[in-house]
Amino acid sequence: MYKAVNSKRPVNLDLSTIHFPLPALTSITHRVTGVILFVGLIFAFWALDKSLSSPAGFDAVSDALAHNFLAKLIAWGLLSALAFHFVAGIKHLLMDADIGVTLEGGTKKAQATVVVSALLIILAGVWVW
Repeated sequence: MYKAVNSKRPVNLDLSTIHFPLPALTSITHRVTGVILFVGLIFAFWALDKSLSSPAGFDAVSDALAHNFLAKLIAWGLLSALAFHFVAGIKHLLMDADIGVTLEGGTKKAQATVVVSALLIILAGVWVW
């Protein structure tokens, strides 16, 4: 009788022991920031609609963005997601153009993505706060 399954295969795969390489993490984070931006459009469109509805609405939105901690946190979060998504999108466009598609090139581009995104996120934080 033949065994249909190799006996050396894991029976119960523990996902907490799997460590993704940096290029995979940046790619996954790119997708997550895209979802965050999509959901964040609700806040952005609400703020735009309220600020354009009347001078009082504009004052309310600008006052919230100037003094409300939660509004500042949401704005900084959206700007941070936009910064990472933009930089990672450029990385993906370079990959589509067959630039740096080697294992070493992918790692270097992922490192550059993290560094440039971190700088942009810090700048966004300084601008918002």
